[in-house]
Amino acid sequence: MQLDCHAFEPLKNNQPSGQPAKPLPQSHYAWKRLKANKLAMLGLALIFIMMMAAVFGPWLSTHSYSDQNLLLANKPPSAEHWFGTDGLGRDLFIRVLYGARISLSIGLIASLINLVIGVIYGGIAGFLGGRTDRIMMNMVDILYGIPMLLYVILLMVLLTPGLTNIFIALGIAYWLGMARIVRGQILSLKEQEFILAAQTIGAGKWRILFRHLLPNCVGPIIITMTLAIPEAIFTEAFLSFIGLGVAAPMASWGVLASEGVTSLRSYPFQLFFPALAISITMLAFNFLGDGLRDALDPRVRR
Repeated sequence: MQLDCHAFEPLKNNQPSGQPAKPLPQSHYAWKRLKANKLAMLGLALIFIMMMAAVFGPWLSTHSYSDQNLLLANKPPSAEHWFGTDGLGRDLFIRVLYGARISLSIGLIASLINLVIGVIYGGIAGFLGGRTDRIMMNMVDILYGIPMLLYVILLMVLLTPGLTNIFIALGIAYWLGMARIVRGQILSLKEQEFILAAQTIGAGKWRILFRHLLPNCVGPIIITMTLAIPEAIFTEAFLSFIGLGVAAPMASWGVLASEGVTSLRSYPFQLFFPALAISITMLAFNFLGDGLRDALDPRVRR
């Protein structure tokens, strides 16, 4: 029987025949799923735009967030002052951008503190187990029983208002949820076969924890961090709104919203723009967090 040479086609890549293709990393599929989520990409784009505006916007403007001119007080939005001016004649657009620096930095730093303390604490508790786990998690449960917002308010009263003290208060209170999530992930992973294999070849406890267990918890950790950022931003805005946040002349979104409430009936734009910035940022981070939850779910395969 004669073979027809036209029935065969050359390989389209350099992969030798008979050898399986090299599998792509899980991050490739996660990014592909994330890109397919339109709301998540919209949230990522909004976060990027907000960060770029916060970093470079005040530098490119001729106005300053602290310059006062009573002759320009309470001016409505115009070509000169895009968001109008406040009661002291300060440009509201620049103050909103400057407030973005403070609010976003608070969210990011609180999230990083949450990452370091929560991951290490929860990882150690879950991996060691037994009595150590019970003692460590009982402490978390006691602290978790106190409403977090009340906990932060009490700390701010003790520490006096200020940007540094907000970082301390949020860092102390925000790692509890991360610790519980990481501990639950560790408990489910440490009974897997690959951990038994690592123990068989003589790997130490800390190597197993930091080289095998925690890297397999990256998905839930990233999702929790992303969703903790808007929560920290909102908490800071609330604290500044009630007078326990940053002090003048610094202007976070909570401070701007608090100032805008006093003139809501006469000049509603002074509250509208800070509230809009808070709403857009929180929605953007929540859209991104929901998209990351779907993209990093190991049960999803497309």
